[in-house]
Amino acid sequence: MTSDRVVVITVSDRCARGEAEDRSGPAAVRLLQQAGLTDVATHLVPDGVEPVRDVLRTALGGGARLVLTTGGTGITPRDLTPEGTRAVLEYEVPGIAEAVRQRGIAAGVPSAALSRGLAGVARAADGTRALVVNLPGSSGGVRDGVEVVLALWQHVRSQLDGGDH
Repeated sequence: MTSDRVVVITVSDRCARGEAEDRSGPAAVRLLQQAGLTDVATHLVPDGVEPVRDVLRTALGGGARLVLTTGGTGITPRDLTPEGTRAVLEYEVPGIAEAVRQRGIAAGVPSAALSRGLAGVARAADGTRALVVNLPGSSGGVRDGVEVVLALWQHVRSQLDGGDH
């Protein structure tokens, strides 16, 4: 793999308050590092549009080329990760988000269909482009989602830098 900067963002009120242990963020980091992506930073923020939007802007400003969020993609009133993400995306890549949902369904988790997670391309102030993908908050959903992203990453990375089809 590459030495691209990757940022994993856990979105959870309970984890941010210290009431629950973050398991999905560390699971994502482990999988990324096992795949050879070693420059991985992490953030933990509460649910909500503004915290998600702001931490995504921070990640992009810090040079992230791949940003994975975990949590906040469901249908409860506080699940607002997609709305915070949409605020920073230049455009969506719906096939990636759909592949993540389909992987979960194929793994025997029918509720994966309830994920409202997005995937798309965002641009930092310096013009650098990054892939942003919302993953579910469960460890299984993170595993499935990271597998999907890793299978596409080299091709996506090339295209973010202007490569041909």
